[in-house]
Amino acid sequence: MTDLRVTVLGGGSWGTTVASLVTRNAPVTLWARNPATVAEINTHHTNETYLPGAAIPEKLVATNDIAEAVRDAGVIVMGIPSQNFRSVLEIVKEHIRAWVPVISLTKGLELDTRKRMTEIINEVLPGHPVGVLTGPNLAREIMAGQAAAGVIAMRDTTILQELQGVFKSGLFRVYTNTDVIGCELGGVLKNIIAIAVGMGDGQGAGDNTRAGLITRGLAEISRLGVAMGGRPETFAGLAGMGDMIATCTSPQSRNRHVGIQLAKGRDMQDIISEMVMVAEGVKSAPAVMALAEQYGVEMPIARDVYRVLSGDATASRAFRGLLRVEARAESEPG
Repeated sequence: MTDLRVTVLGGGSWGTTVASLVTRNAPVTLWARNPATVAEINTHHTNETYLPGAAIPEKLVATNDIAEAVRDAGVIVMGIPSQNFRSVLEIVKEHIRAWVPVISLTKGLELDTRKRMTEIINEVLPGHPVGVLTGPNLAREIMAGQAAAGVIAMRDTTILQELQGVFKSGLFRVYTNTDVIGCELGGVLKNIIAIAVGMGDGQGAGDNTRAGLITRGLAEISRLGVAMGGRPETFAGLAGMGDMIATCTSPQSRNRHVGIQLAKGRDMQDIISEMVMVAEGVKSAPAVMALAEQYGVEMPIARDVYRVLSGDATASRAFRGLLRVEARAESEPG
C-alpha cells in the first residue's frame, strides 16, 4: 500500500465506487455534501441511495468538510457532476497543495463554455497535473466484484504509471493512455448515442437496429473527437467503443433509460425529476451540438437526440427520421 493519500470528491455511485476500490492501495477520504450520506458511510459502511445493497470498505472515511478532505491529499479525484464541477474546484483551490494531480471521473461538458472537465481544471488550478479515469465502468457491477477494465489518461507518463497502480484493484484492470482529449470526449459523447439507442429500444427496435445505431454512433463521435484533437485509435478502445457498448446496452445506463422513457412519450422534466443520479447526456447535448457546428462535423444521430431533448421533435418521429436517412459511403455521416 502506498502512503499517497487520495481524496475523492463526490459521494455518488461512481465516486463511492472509485473510493472503495482505491482503499486496497492507499488511504482514502471521500467527501460528500450530504451529512446523512457521510454518517451512513462511516457508521453502516453503505450508501443505499446510490449503491443499494453494496458493502463499502470499513477503511473508507467520509467527511462533509471539504477543507479537511483536500488539505493533506496527494491526489484529488473529482466525481462531481459537470455543471457543479467548476464551483467545487474553486473551493478546492483554497486548500489544495501545490502540484497535486487532479483526476476527473466526470463524463460531461460545461454547458456555458462547452469545455471539458480537464480544461476547467487547467483554468482553475494551473500547474497541477491533470487526467481522467474513464471506460465501461458500471458502478454496481464493480461493487458486486465483477471484472471490469478502465483507462487512466494523462500526458505526464511518470505520474500516469504511478496512478495506474493506485487505481487498479483486484478484478478492476486499469490501462494507461496519453490521449486525454480523446479519452475524455469518448466518455462525454457516447452518452448522447445511448439516449438514441434507448429511444429505439423503447419503441421495440431489434438487435440489428441497436447494433447499427451503436456502430454509426461510434463513427459520429469519432469524427468530432478527432476534429477536436483526439486520436482515432482512442475511440476504438475502452474510452470509446468499450464505454459506448456498456452505456448503450446496460439496463443500469442512465442515458439509455432516458431514451426509453422518451420513447414512451414521457415529459423530459418528469423523467429527470425521478432520477437520483445525473444523466450527463441530457446536460451535455446542447454543448455537443455547438461543438459539432464549431468544428464543421455532421452528427445526424446527436442532432436528432438534441431535437427531442429540446422539445422540437418526439422520440418516435426522430427515430423514424434516422431510419430514413439516405445511406452513403460508410465513411460518411448518416
